[in-house]
Amino acid sequence: MFHAVQTKNGLDQEACFRALAACQQAGVSSPLVTPCRTLHVATQLRNVKETHQHTDEEVGAFTKLIEAMGFTGPLKYNKWKIKIAALRMYTCCVERINYDEFFDKCTLPDTLNSWFLVAQLHVWMCLVRMRQEGREGKYMCRYIVHSMWEDVEQRSKIMGIDAIHRKEAMKAMTETFYAAIFGYDEGILSDDCVLAAALWRNLFNRQCEDPGQLELMVEYVRKQMQYIDALDGDDLLLTGEVKWRPLVEENAQSILKVVKPTYNDAGL
Repeated sequence: MFHAVQTKNGLDQEACFRALAACQQAGVSSPLVTPCRTLHVATQLRNVKETHQHTDEEVGAFTKLIEAMGFTGPLKYNKWKIKIAALRMYTCCVERINYDEFFDKCTLPDTLNSWFLVAQLHVWMCLVRMRQEGREGKYMCRYIVHSMWEDVEQRSKIMGIDAIHRKEAMKAMTETFYAAIFGYDEGILSDDCVLAAALWRNLFNRQCEDPGQLELMVEYVRKQMQYIDALDGDDLLLTGEVKWRPLVEENAQSILKVVKPTYNDAGL
């Protein structure tokens, strides 16, 4: 495993070259190249009021059993509210992202597949964050992914893709999604070189030869994860509201304000 050398802007370019060389030994996969212009279909959601049910009960053996069978036991928040929040969080992944900027900066073709690759990166970051919120977060993750697949199918219908090709495309995207989730999970827990390799395979479809683009995306993922990790978990479960940092910004290394300690007159 290569170890990346950090610079003030993120991943060292030499490490990116080494990541590319390591990834290229894995072969080249065939991307889905359905031509399109990016669809921006707004999803209107009503305001959701908090419904806090004080049921922080312990998870017993029976609850674990029914969850293993695909059912969900009592949660501390209303399930319907969590589903609405999940839909809103997914909407934030597709309505608050400047896809044209990603296509331009990363030299991605303007296709349905490219849109999906950028969307799934942001969906993955939301899944990582919500998995930290226990059973409620995992329940929400299920409906974030459900909303994503419904949206992808609807967009493919609007583009006029016939049923046979749509089924093939959905199958390819499903395989791509779960492979990407595994790769990104490994990358976020490892050094920047491993994350760069995951982005090269999944976001760039193994087509990127510019280490500067990899450096940009590694920095983007790191700063986004730092940012959403700081958001309140209960607020996310009840509202699903996520605001994203810009793809390119000045002083991206300092996105969180450090809380300064307060002292009394005695210096304590």
